[in-house]
Amino acid sequence: MTMELFDLIDRLGPELEGLFAGSFGVFIRVGALMALVPAFGEQVIPVRVRLGLTLAFTAITAPIIAPQMPPASLAPGPLLHLIATEVIAGLILGIGLRLLIIVLQTAGTMAAQATSLSQFFGGAGVDPQPAMSQILVVGGLALALILGLHIKLAELILHSYSLFPPGRFPDADSLGTWGVAQVARSFTLAFSLAMPFVILSLLYYVALGAINKAMPQLMVAFVGAPAITFAGLAVLLLTAPMILPLWHEVLDGFLFDPTGLPR
Repeated sequence: MTMELFDLIDRLGPELEGLFAGSFGVFIRVGALMALVPAFGEQVIPVRVRLGLTLAFTAITAPIIAPQMPPASLAPGPLLHLIATEVIAGLILGIGLRLLIIVLQTAGTMAAQATSLSQFFGGAGVDPQPAMSQILVVGGLALALILGLHIKLAELILHSYSLFPPGRFPDADSLGTWGVAQVARSFTLAFSLAMPFVILSLLYYVALGAINKAMPQLMVAFVGAPAITFAGLAVLLLTAPMILPLWHEVLDGFLFDPTGLPR
């Protein structure tokens, strides 16, 4: 039995060698992507867990991608070239996904600033941010995972090799245009998601000014502070079920077509 096993390994040796050589390039791209990807690449996730996830996604995608990888070479030049191109491709996709998390953080910060809640629990996360940002980010990540983020990430990795062929650097001009457009759209989306809170803040300060004009002796700031706090929490309760699905639709659009702009 042992001899048969060794004979089988000996016959499969060349095929396994090619598979492992191709898997190395896939591992480099997946590792760069997993450093920034939502949920799986958060800073609160231990490094060992992220490494395990990287190996898992590599094992899933490598058998399909390995035949497309350039021939393996231990020479420093080709090896460094392969590592550089795969790292850049993974980071591009990871940064695009990370921008969508920054959308929720920015929207939550704008909402908190507008409703005087920006100082509550500001240091609860790895990156200090208002409570509204924490709620939106955690809710968005939970929604993405429930709706199959891990499956869509595997599909994105497979699709990325048609967008960024292995061993080739992306075009700098096209990449710059894409990056500027993604950042602009991210801030636009964040402002759109925070719009109900901005409108509430505008109405609050207009009403506060009118009351102060009619009753100068009244300390309207002390009277109005609890009102705007309660109104902000109420608006968050009412709008979060609409904000998160809209954000997830944009995330799905990016996972399906990273070259396109978020809708």
